[in-house]
Amino acid sequence: MSPVKVTVLVGGVGGARFLSGVRELLGPTPFPPPVEDSDGATPAASGSGHQITAIVNVGDDAWMHGVRICPDLDTCMYTLGGGIDTERGWGRTGETWHAKEELAAYGADPDWFGLGDRDLATHLIRTQMLDAGYRLSDVTAALCRRWQPGVRLLPATDDRHETHVVVARPGGEPGERVAIHFQEWWVRHRAQIETFGFAQVGSDDAAAAPGVAEAIAEADIVLLAPSNPVVSIGAIISVPGIRAALRTTSAPVVGVSPVIDNRPLRGMADECLSVLGVETTAEAIGAHYGARSGNGILDGWLIADGDQAAIEGVRVASVPLLMSDPATTAQMVRDAFAVAGITPPEPTR
Repeated sequence: MSPVKVTVLVGGVGGARFLSGVRELLGPTPFPPPVEDSDGATPAASGSGHQITAIVNVGDDAWMHGVRICPDLDTCMYTLGGGIDTERGWGRTGETWHAKEELAAYGADPDWFGLGDRDLATHLIRTQMLDAGYRLSDVTAALCRRWQPGVRLLPATDDRHETHVVVARPGGEPGERVAIHFQEWWVRHRAQIETFGFAQVGSDDAAAAPGVAEAIAEADIVLLAPSNPVVSIGAIISVPGIRAALRTTSAPVVGVSPVIDNRPLRGMADECLSVLGVETTAEAIGAHYGARSGNGILDGWLIADGDQAAIEGVRVASVPLLMSDPATTAQMVRDAFAVAGITPPEPTR
């Protein structure tokens, strides 16, 4: 078949594993693109001709210990580049923690967030480049020259768009509330404190990063990875301009349910959904996204075998959704093409 352009909205661990399946099916997309040599010639790009673009959540991003941390971008980059700690699903393989131990010895805050030594090197390079005036999207491409992820990784925005969580003020008066960074809520408190809502700090002045709107508009199919519907996919969609791009693209938009047997396999998507009053079921999450024929963003919705969903205006299909390896995940991607009414491409390998 003719080369296809696939755009995927992704969060961290689940999104990275889903991208591995997309790359398994379609072959690698050279990223960053080859550069011209001294004679002005550009090396021939390898790959199948298909194009994979991932629009990655930056709502989890934070400044800690003087460095910019981008957990979801790094998880995608490390996973696709072969440097991820596969047991944890995040961070570097072969990691050591000497810097974390020294920071703790100095009593440096925050003491609940640990940076591995290898991971810290990535954050230091990123911070130096940001301080020099480079955009986050440019920095991401530069870091990917080392990792060669085989997927075009774009931050949803180059601007500040941090997810903060409205919680009961610890030790405060009844009904008193305060906003804390998502990382503090997620890592320090494990989402186990009274919570009232989520907010994106900086969103009023944010815009989609270069290439994001075009990747959605020019795609043959747009996929929502089985990432957290609230703080991953939801945070991406809340970037000004991205929801409108999803609503107006000529490409079908197909989401993949993040639950199996109506339970998340990892993470705390259920804790996030409950804050919004959304049940942790395939049907409720699909309805939360909504149909494009109404006011939502979905044309198709893949749910796990055994789960049920009936969403007006959305084509639903039940398929195996356990991402046990890239080849199995590639079949999920083929199923997403099928539910969109597109002939799935044959595996490239």
